[in-house]
Amino acid sequence: MEHSGTGDPDRILPLLWRHHATSPDRPAAGRRPKLTVDDVVGTAIAIADADGLAAVSMNRVATALGVGTMTLYTYAPSKGELLDLMVDALLVAKALPAPGEPRPASWREQIELYAKATLAQYHQHPWLGQISTVRPPIGPGMLADSEYVLSTLVDLQLSARETTAAAEAITTFVTATAATESEAADLERRTGQTNDAWWGDRDRLWRDYFDPKRHPTMNAVWNAGGFDSSTEQAMSGAHAFGLARLLDGIEAGSFET
Repeated sequence: MEHSGTGDPDRILPLLWRHHATSPDRPAAGRRPKLTVDDVVGTAIAIADADGLAAVSMNRVATALGVGTMTLYTYAPSKGELLDLMVDALLVAKALPAPGEPRPASWREQIELYAKATLAQYHQHPWLGQISTVRPPIGPGMLADSEYVLSTLVDLQLSARETTAAAEAITTFVTATAATESEAADLERRTGQTNDAWWGDRDRLWRDYFDPKRHPTMNAVWNAGGFDSSTEQAMSGAHAFGLARLLDGIEAGSFET
């Protein structure tokens, strides 16, 4: 597991906000840049998409761009900063409706749009699930994501504390389930074996080791058809059911005392 937010804030913040600053995007004043930070970030994302996050190194990115590794460091001071730039670039690309832009009518539909967009990105870029954002890259993408989720909740008459708690609960649930689903899909692609086939290969567990008396609830749910869905259907159903019940709880009212 990699962690975002490990870089020096004095170095990473100007890079994250490079398109919102007045200074030009160049490695040194007066020198014509061979590349842009966007070139570096886009190449790193392409490498991660093709070969996984472990394949992303400063040397690999530099080679792909046809420059020396030391040249690359003038655009991204370390791999830590590069990871932050990659994550935030994808958050920007999510392109959720900004303030004043058209969006679905109901707050639940707005959250469902956020969930679908997040799930799509995790499926397209499975390595996102390998980066912890407990300390996130504080760039335009991260703030746009947070602004959108918070803005969906403003008409629910929650307190400020409840609003932030609800937003955090939504983003945590959505990103966690998206990471799980994308990891399962990525395993199928990389191994050539479906998740259902993987479980099928372990069918002996149920024949030789499963004791209904020690697992009575599981056995009852099994006999009632609770495990009849495919792995993909089960994960998708869990995501839809869990998100709906989470939103029901948020809509039900205050938790503050």
